[in-house]
Amino acid sequence: MGLRKPRFDTAEANAGQGLFADQPAFTSFRSITLRGAVDIDGFRQAARRLMAEQIRPECVGWHSGDDTARDLFASANQDSAEALGEAGASGGRGESDAGQTPVLTVPAEFLQLCQTVILHSDAGRFGLLYRLLWRLRHEPALRHDPLDADRVQARHMAQAVQRDVHKMKAFVRFRTVQDEAFKTRPAGGPMHVAWFEPEHHIVQAIAPFFAKRFTQMRWAVLTPECSVEWNGATLRFGPGAAKADAPPADAGEHLWLTYYRSTFNPARLKLKAMQKEMPRRYWKNLPEAELISGLAAGACERSAAMIDQPPTLPRRRIPAPRLKAVPSDAARSAG
Repeated sequence: MGLRKPRFDTAEANAGQGLFADQPAFTSFRSITLRGAVDIDGFRQAARRLMAEQIRPECVGWHSGDDTARDLFASANQDSAEALGEAGASGGRGESDAGQTPVLTVPAEFLQLCQTVILHSDAGRFGLLYRLLWRLRHEPALRHDPLDADRVQARHMAQAVQRDVHKMKAFVRFRTVQDEAFKTRPAGGPMHVAWFEPEHHIVQAIAPFFAKRFTQMRWAVLTPECSVEWNGATLRFGPGAAKADAPPADAGEHLWLTYYRSTFNPARLKLKAMQKEMPRRYWKNLPEAELISGLAAGACERSAAMIDQPPTLPRRRIPAPRLKAVPSDAARSAG
């Protein structure tokens, strides 16, 4: 004898639906493809339209145009940022994008957080930011909970990006190249090329810093993901490069190593503090790193030798005043 299926009348069904009346209905999975790894405008436009359509975070998959992998659910529901709203977001300033994309009001610090976290290399950064946006809209108390797991994760990702930016500013080393532009127009100066391997997608964000700092010289920074060149007037971005594309050591580098060796103070060496500020992963691209092991090995002996040396008398730097000659009694009487 087969089991009888329970029956529900219309009144019971309607009463059951009332329990979830404030929740959006289930929708099919949506896969969003942004133009690139740091397409902040596309992400903002897509997030606004998804919020307007009440698409829950767990129903959205995020990708960038240069991703090599896609999720298993990306099919007919795959959209691009342009399909969800034209790029060029107003940034929540109370404007509407040609009447197509609704405006969301979020805390100013959340926009700043998005601009930093989107530079992280974690593929789940878009999903995390959209989930935070969704929760800020549906959980007003979230902005007052700094220990929330999503907020803590986003803050840690932002700090990692900021550390990577700091390391790139500190550890980029340029080498001089006499390219074709220099041969045809020497007055423009040679090209200065550097190789760096950032952990995150920070090249486009940090390029204006180098343009402002090295305004008068032509330079290029090569990284595995993308490259940037400054011709003295404009920044130009290109595809990634290999380390072999960077120029070899030059005379200027040898001069820098001589200076680094001569200014090394063994009495002030603190290896743990140095490795914290200059992690070993950066050593392979720093010319001075080849000197660190040797200088550190002999630091104790050099410090002991400095202590054993006898003290020296300080040299007087202020010249002694000249004493004015006092005239004798005979000279005074004659005068």
